[in-house]
Amino acid sequence: MSLVAKLIYARRHPLLKRLVQEVLALYGVEVPAAAEIGPGLVVFHRGFGLVLHPYTTLGADVVLYNNVTIGRADPWVPQELSRMERVVVEDGAVLCSGARVVCKDGVLTVGAGTIVGANAVLTRSTGPNEIWAGVPARRVGFREPLPGPVDRQPQASSARSTERASSVAAASESG
Repeated sequence: MSLVAKLIYARRHPLLKRLVQEVLALYGVEVPAAAEIGPGLVVFHRGFGLVLHPYTTLGADVVLYNNVTIGRADPWVPQELSRMERVVVEDGAVLCSGARVVCKDGVLTVGAGTIVGANAVLTRSTGPNEIWAGVPARRVGFREPLPGPVDRQPQASSARSTERASSVAAASESG
């Protein structure tokens, strides 16, 4: 586990809270104490530029790269009025460098095992094991499900994999 990930977990320690927040700030990381972080968080490149909204929930084994922002799409609305807006990043999701996940209304869920590409701006919920990229982010593919607890829909995913393999084979035969 990286130093930054250890500090993120230590940010709720009653005696070290202020010191840990200041050390994280030196790395350019802002993770409020209210943000819920599951076990196994992986933060690459020391998390430089990582910003999480207080109403963020990260599941188990989430991977965050540098310069990721998870927050609200309407910062001009007072936070007291937008308490219902929250982002839930489910188990095994990967947010690549520069990804922005912004919620405008209700709960935005990044599905289990989903990858949000570099510099993508995700403004809506995703399903499990999808790949999203672009501005605004669009689904560009599907990820092979990871073995273990993240694999929640093996039949649907294998059907999609078979579909993709068939279309790739057809394309290679015609081209």
